[in-house]
Amino acid sequence: MLSKKGGPNRERFERLAEVVFPSLYGTALRLTRSPEDASDLSQEALVRAYEAFDRFDGRNFKAWMLRILTNLYINRYRKIQRTGRASSLDEEDAAEPVAPAEEAPDRQVFDGLLGAEVEDALAKVPDVFRVAVILSDIEGMSYDEVAEATEVPVGTVRSRLARGRAILRKELESYALQQGYLKQASLE
Repeated sequence: MLSKKGGPNRERFERLAEVVFPSLYGTALRLTRSPEDASDLSQEALVRAYEAFDRFDGRNFKAWMLRILTNLYINRYRKIQRTGRASSLDEEDAAEPVAPAEEAPDRQVFDGLLGAEVEDALAKVPDVFRVAVILSDIEGMSYDEVAEATEVPVGTVRSRLARGRAILRKELESYALQQGYLKQASLE
């Protein structure tokens, strides 16, 4: 795939991409909640980035890659909302032998990073807020980097984070009470 260009630019891109790929794939997995879709999305982001690498300003490769990934995800989400999920020829009546989802190695790593309860709660956060929470709280990006990656003002990032975190907090309240992280009195 990356044979279009050669030389130092290709090598530089590959070095940078290798470093950010775990974050790229992890973010894609949290956005799509599907290993197959996450793989497709992260690979498509890499291809798009490679094709546009000559326009990369050299400042923050991770933020640039996550912006590409986020834009691809949002565009796919909008397309699915308009047309319904498109199927490919590969998906039609083709059963592929795979391990149960909970036994997939990437799922085991993913689940180990955040508890299943947190992942389930995160999945209930609407996309626009979830993206901000994932980039800031999971990927550790600054507000400015999240703003750059999502192409919105920093104030919008703060607003989306506040709303996303509030939804996440509400979704996790009963679990936190059960586990003893919260006491009933602290909620009143």
